[in-house]
Amino acid sequence: MMGISTTVDAQNKKPLKNDKETVLFDVSMTCENCQKRIEKNIAFEKGVTDMKVDLENKTVLIEFKKTQTTVENLKAAIEKLGYEVKIHNSEQKK
Repeated sequence: MMGISTTVDAQNKKPLKNDKETVLFDVSMTCENCQKRIEKNIAFEKGVTDMKVDLENKTVLIEFKKTQTTVENLKAAIEKLGYEVKIHNSEQKK
C-alpha cells in the first residue's frame, strides 16, 4: 500500500485581500517645482504604494493601503505643503 500525506500550513499563509484604494485629488499646483515637491513628500507618506502627479491637469492620483492611511490623511498631507486640495473621486481598486 502506498500512502499519500499532505499537510496544509494555513497558519503561515496570509489571506490574499485587496487592501489598496486609489484617490484622485485636484491640487492647486502651478509649476514643475510644485509637482516635484508633491512627488518628493507624498511618496513617503505611510501607506502610499504608487502615485502619479499630473501638472497639466493639476491632479494627483495616489494608490494607498487602506490599513495604513486614509483619504483624509493624504489630503491633509498635501494641504500641509501649502496647496488647496479637493477630492476628485475615490474608488476601490479591483
